[in-house]
Amino acid sequence: MTTPAQTDPTEAQAPTSVVLTDVAAQKVKALIEQEGRDDLRLRVAVQPGGCSGLRYQLFFDERSLDGDVVTDFDGVEVVVDRMSAPYLAGATIDFADRIDAQGFTIDNPNAGSSCACGDSFS
Repeated sequence: MTTPAQTDPTEAQAPTSVVLTDVAAQKVKALIEQEGRDDLRLRVAVQPGGCSGLRYQLFFDERSLDGDVVTDFDGVEVVVDRMSAPYLAGATIDFADRIDAQGFTIDNPNAGSSCACGDSFS
């Protein structure tokens, strides 16, 4: 006699998409409002390049591509293409406005190493 597999509801699952902090979501929302458009979303991608092999790209985009992973953060949509999604799963995007750091930052648990400027990773 076989019984169906039981899953523990408290078992943590690995994140499948990026996470946008509240501070970053507010900044993205403000930047989109400055553009005067309501059809833009934040697209996060990984492209070959940089001193470590892969480079992050963040930009506003109105396109929808097959396989896009779309996540909503308080009215801000973050889009990751299907090729970049495995590299960015679980990454946290934040916004810093301090004397020692300014702009969007990405904390990526999938990055084995990164360059000193933080612009690329492998």
